[in-house]
Amino acid sequence: MDINFKCPHCGQDLTADDSGAGTEIQCPACNGNFSIPAASSASPGHGAPVNPIMSSAAAREHKHFAVPQHDKKSESLIAKPLKPLDVAAKEGPGNIRIKCIRHFDCVEVGKDHFDEVVTKFLNQVGEGNIVKMETFNYSHRDLETRDWVTDYGILIIYHG
Repeated sequence: MDINFKCPHCGQDLTADDSGAGTEIQCPACNGNFSIPAASSASPGHGAPVNPIMSSAAAREHKHFAVPQHDKKSESLIAKPLKPLDVAAKEGPGNIRIKCIRHFDCVEVGKDHFDEVVTKFLNQVGEGNIVKMETFNYSHRDLETRDWVTDYGILIIYHG
């Protein structure tokens, strides 16, 4: 039979087997030390209604759970989100600018100059001024064949 009780320090709801009554434990929530109280007369089997789920075999199964103990403060599991670009633009040095280079615009008479155009632009801006670079896909209508063509490009966000 289980004993349901609360931690006297933080009020955390806890459950222990009745054989552990009087044993000194450490609260898994606040790490406070206290003794498990004895089963009260209001526990099941003494005239109180019986909870069928708590009296099932699954509820009586002994589980070996351990609360991890750490010597130092653990790191936050929730990372802070990045600042929106408009906030970063106001706080950062200089103005934030955006440049879109489409692959379609860099093809001349069957020759692909996309790499040269991107490299030239990145050299002009300088590596220290680049905030972010993202590739993207887009669709456009080919003027000769009148078919829709999927192409790619690069979006460069930089201080300028």
